Amino acid sequence: MAEDLRFELAILATVQGFYQKLMTSPLGGEVPVPSGLDEDALRHSERELPGTLTRMYRWLHLLDMAITPAMLRQALTPETDSEVAEALLRYFVRRREATDVNRDKTDLVATFLYRHPRVPGQWEQSGYGLDGALPLSPFEIALIEILADTDVPSLPEEHVQLLRRFDPLREEASRFRDFNALMDSGIIGRVRELKQWLDSSFYHPGVLATVSAYNCSFGKKFDELFAKALGEIKSFGQALEEMGGTILSTVDGVEVTVEHVAAIEGNQMLQADYGTTLEKFRRVSKLKKELDRRPPIRRSLLTPAASASKSNGGAAAAPKAAKAAAAAKAPAAPAVFQPLAITPQQIAAEEGKLRRVEESIRVFVRVADPKYRQVVPMRFFNLTLTPTEADAYCATYLEEKSLRADVARTLIRLVSISARISTELEELKRSQKMSSVWKLHADAVVVLIDMASTCTEESGSVAKQAEQGGSGVAAKAIHESVQKLRVRSDMAVKTLANVS
Repeated sequence: MAEDLRFELAILATVQGFYQKLMTSPLGGEVPVPSGLDEDALRHSERELPGTLTRMYRWLHLLDMAITPAMLRQALTPETDSEVAEALLRYFVRRREATDVNRDKTDLVATFLYRHPRVPGQWEQSGYGLDGALPLSPFEIALIEILADTDVPSLPEEHVQLLRRFDPLREEASRFRDFNALMDSGIIGRVRELKQWLDSSFYHPGVLATVSAYNCSFGKKFDELFAKALGEIKSFGQALEEMGGTILSTVDGVEVTVEHVAAIEGNQMLQADYGTTLEKFRRVSKLKKELDRRPPIRRSLLTPAASASKSNGGAAAAPKAAKAAAAAKAPAAPAVFQPLAITPQQIAAEEGKLRRVEESIRVFVRVADPKYRQVVPMRFFNLTLTPTEADAYCATYLEEKSLRADVARTLIRLVSISARISTELEELKRSQKMSSVWKLHADAVVVLIDMASTCTEESGSVAKQAEQGGSGVAAKAIHESVQKLRVRSDMAVKTLANVS
């Protein structure tokens, strides 16, 4: 009996030593240890073991209230001694408190032991059968040995059934190829809920072994996809900064700047607790979605002539238009239109206007009588849609990563750019007597011609995919919408060259 008490006290002393280091102030201060619980006193507490254990548990419980799972995650490094981690696991399993915090700490420690075995690769060996039962995993056998002196909970049949859900979830996590898809799947919340349903059975060696294997597999995939997404966002921010821009996009009504993105520390977010930083991960995912919807950023400042030289059809005449517009002097507008290089601010501003146009068309098409939904009343004109374009605006699958979603998004963008060009041409005609306003609309037309060029190229790629996928109808619809945009671009080019 005394031997068991001494062993228990040794475990608690190890936990106390780890906690003391964890609680050490950055300024050099340490949390004072209560009298009788310091190392020297513990070595001479043979006669008062029960009382010392009671006081030690109370002291550690107090320290536990100040130590969060995130602090524990950061403190457990590859250099941490396995004996310390095993002592922490014994301590948390013995406490077996029905709280999220104690469960999360137990989860962290068990997963740490799984990620850092004493012998590399030892958990990858085949399991062993006990008394003719199904083979146990090597890690579960190790946990049974670590917790041999601990009163572990039994595992009822309903919890065994819950435990079987982890393998399908692990397979699901391994199939993700995109951070946004992972976040949208809700798998993090589903697994957290599953752990809560396990209740006190969570502290069973079999449960800890299963959960630790899942955590390790999911964590590797999560870190990989998050790093990839953050890298793409930072590359976009760097390119925008080189071009003189500052605002990447708007997320939840807040403008995200280059400085915000540069300040994101991926490692710190990954080291923090998923539960507390989940909203930050969601915002990163939303920002990635916003940037994915935008056309690829150009690292060089393209002039309208240079960008138009890449376009097809009527838009290829833009170099002549730029030169003609630069040389034209309208009698009613003394200022000469001299198109400057397209700036990131102009692109960002036009993207915002395009989103508003998309939304206004979408609202009308969805609520209008089906007989009239293809004729959308705009400010200066009626916008006529093809049946396929109208269907695209009504689609409920625009957020999918699929060919049909790509087709719908392509049609929506082609129509929206065409509508914006028509609006700006009308504004251009109506503002000839106001030179400063006229130039603003002329600049907007130049930006839209450039965006039309990019959109036309990207649409050709989507149409080709549709044809290869056996959807000739979708490909034909895209070609029709592209042709309408080219006609509108031709008109814009001629207007810039001849307006007076």
